[in-house]
Amino acid sequence: MGKTDVWQGTLALMVLKTLETMGPQHGYGVARRIEQTSGNELELNYGTLYPALLRLEQEGWIASEWGTSENNRRAKYYRLTRAGRKKLAAETKSWEQAAAIVARFLKGTRETA
Repeated sequence: MGKTDVWQGTLALMVLKTLETMGPQHGYGVARRIEQTSGNELELNYGTLYPALLRLEQEGWIASEWGTSENNRRAKYYRLTRAGRKKLAAETKSWEQAAAIVARFLKGTRETA
């Protein structure tokens, strides 16, 4: 079975969670971590990642600064901001609720609250 593309609307959540878990990372590090966390089941399009990082930075959810990578190259490092932590908490709750709803449909049963 081939790799799956990252699902629409999930990349921001994955980036925020990666930065929360790993601390500051450069773009390549974020991409590799997302792919590793998926068990290499997801294929991350790097042409999608960098615009997403820019958008997250414009929203104020992440911040960046230039630094030196492990192989002594100049790289932009991204970190989660306080607003990003709040956004991550809200998005996590939203995705957990959505997953529970979809799970009910997949089970074919209706659960009551």
